[in-house]
Amino acid sequence: MTSADFVALLPLLILAASPLFVMLAIMVRRGPASPAISFASLAAAFASLWIAAGVAPRPVTPILIIDRYALFYIGIIVAVTAGCVLLSWGYFRNHAEHPDELYVLLLIAALGSAVLASSSHFASFFLGLEILSVSLYGLIAYERDIEPSIEAGVKYLVLAASSASFLLFGMALVYFELGTMSFAQIANASGPLVTIGFVLILVGVGFKLALVPFHMWTPDIYQGAPAPVAAFVATVSKTAVFAVLLRYYMSAAAGRAPFVILSAIAIASMLAGNLLALRQDNVKRILAYSSIAHLGYILVALLAGGSMGDRAVTFYLIAYSFTTLGAFAVVAVVSRIEREADHVENYRGLFWRHPIVSGILTIMMLSLSGLPVTAGFIAKFYLVAAGADQNLWLLITILIVGSAIGLFYYLRVVVAMYSPAPTQETPLAPHFAERIVLAALALIVIWLGIYPAPVLNAIAQVF
Repeated sequence: MTSADFVALLPLLILAASPLFVMLAIMVRRGPASPAISFASLAAAFASLWIAAGVAPRPVTPILIIDRYALFYIGIIVAVTAGCVLLSWGYFRNHAEHPDELYVLLLIAALGSAVLASSSHFASFFLGLEILSVSLYGLIAYERDIEPSIEAGVKYLVLAASSASFLLFGMALVYFELGTMSFAQIANASGPLVTIGFVLILVGVGFKLALVPFHMWTPDIYQGAPAPVAAFVATVSKTAVFAVLLRYYMSAAAGRAPFVILSAIAIASMLAGNLLALRQDNVKRILAYSSIAHLGYILVALLAGGSMGDRAVTFYLIAYSFTTLGAFAVVAVVSRIEREADHVENYRGLFWRHPIVSGILTIMMLSLSGLPVTAGFIAKFYLVAAGADQNLWLLITILIVGSAIGLFYYLRVVVAMYSPAPTQETPLAPHFAERIVLAALALIVIWLGIYPAPVLNAIAQVF
C-alpha cells in the first residue's frame, strides 16, 4: 500500500480509531466525554472526505474502492450517525445504566456501514455487513433490564445469522462457478449455480433491508430497541446495505438483473408495508412498517436504472434517512425513563405541551407522506420520474396507491398531537443535544423540499 492509499482510507481509519479513543476515555472517567469524543470523531471523519476525494477514485486492494460514490455515501452515514450520537446523549442522560459503551458500538457500526459503501467485492461486502450486524446485536439489546429490548436483540441475532448463512452460501456458489467474487468480474456470468447463488444473495440482502417477504422482524426490533438505536437501524444500516446493492447492480447486474423478482418484491413491500401500518397503534411499529414500504419505493428507481434512477435512489435515501431520524428524534424526546413513548396516545395533546416539538414531528410525518414543501415530496417526484422514464407504470401506480394509504396513518399521529390532552402532563424539557438535532433535521427536510438543487448537483457528480 502507498501513502495515497492511506489518504483514500482516511475516513475509514478515523472511524476505526474513534472507538479506541472512546474506550480510553471510559477507562479514565465515565460521563459526557464519550459522546463528545464520538461526535468529534465523526466530525473529523466527515471533514476527511474532502481530503480523500483528492486521490479518488482509487482502488485500495482488490476488495475496496474509494471513489466519489463511496465518499458520498460515507458522508451520509457519518452525518446520520452523528445525529444518533447526539440523540443518545440526551436520551440516556437520566438512565441508571451508563451509556458509554453504546457510543463504542455506534462507531463500530458506522465503520461497518462505511466498509459496505466502499465495497467492490463480496469479501468486503460480508466483512462490512458483519461488523455492522454484530454491533447492532449489542445496540438493540443495550437496555438489558428491559425485557422487550433483550427480546428484540435475540430476534435480530437469530435472523441476522440466518440471513448471513444465505449470503455465504450464495457467495460460495458464485465463487465455485466463476472463481472470483469481484463485482466487476461477474458482470456477464451465467449458469445454474450462478443464478442460484444470486437468488440466495438476494434473500440475504432482503433480510437486511426488511423487504417482503423477509420483513417480519422489523416491527419487533424497532419497538424493543431504544429510540436512538431504532433510528440507526432504520437509517444507517438500510442506507449502507442499499449503497452496496446499488453499486453491485450498476457494476455487475446491469441488463440482467432479476427484474420480475425485484418487481414482485417491490410491489409486495409497498402494499404490505402500508396496509400493515394501518393496523398499528404503536408509533415505532408504524415507522417500522412504513420503512418496508419506503424501501419498496426505492426499488422502483433501482429497477428503472440509468443515471436518472441511480440519482433518484440516492436522493430518496438522503430524504428518507433525515426524515426518519427526525421522527425517531421526537420519539426519543417524548420518551421518559419509566416508559417509551411508542403509543399514539402518548402524543395526544403534544402541541399543548411543546408546540415546537409537535411541529417538527408534523414536518417529518408530512415528509414521509410525500407532501409538498418537504424532502419527501421531491424524493417521490424523482422516483416517479425515473419510473416513468422506463415505462414502469404498474410500479408507479402501486407507489401512488401506497403513498395515499400511508397518508392516513401518518396523519393519525398528527391529529393526535393537536387534539386536547386527556390529562395534565409535565412539560417537555429536551436536552440541548436533542434540540440541536431536532432543529437541524427540520431545517434539512424543509430545505431539501424547497431548494434541492445543491444536493441534486452533488449527486449528479457522483454518477
